[in-house]
Amino acid sequence: MMKRAVLVGSHLLALAIGFALGIYALPILVAPSALAPKDIEALMGPAQWTAQFRRELKDSDALHWGEGMVFVGPRSISLLGRLAPGPDYKLYLSPEFVETEADFQRLKPQMLRVGDVKTFENFLVPVPQGVDPSRFNTVIVWCEAFGQFITAARYR
Repeated sequence: MMKRAVLVGSHLLALAIGFALGIYALPILVAPSALAPKDIEALMGPAQWTAQFRRELKDSDALHWGEGMVFVGPRSISLLGRLAPGPDYKLYLSPEFVETEADFQRLKPQMLRVGDVKTFENFLVPVPQGVDPSRFNTVIVWCEAFGQFITAARYR
């Protein structure tokens, strides 16, 4: 009986680990190819502001980070850099700089969700019609599925 319990337990543990790895790996496997820097420059239009994603933010860690230059304009927000891979990333604009999950949750009602981040390198996200990025000062990448802060940058 004890041998059977150990066997069932070990198989359930292996299944749980496999499931967790699948959730982490699936977005990486199905992500579109990263845009080349020259393609982003051609698509982004005039950027009014620039900022930098840095790994050293309070709630950034080995699994949740971003690095590179962010370009914010009236028609698009783009990154020449990289993000830690993960599922369900969303790009937000915030009226205040945020670097923790608690601050994000506190300010989320005042933020604007711009769109989905579908690649982990060199992304370009269109700004929806009628959105004025000058009403905000910070761009944030947030993992909606797990409520995880990824990165942020103040652009004005």
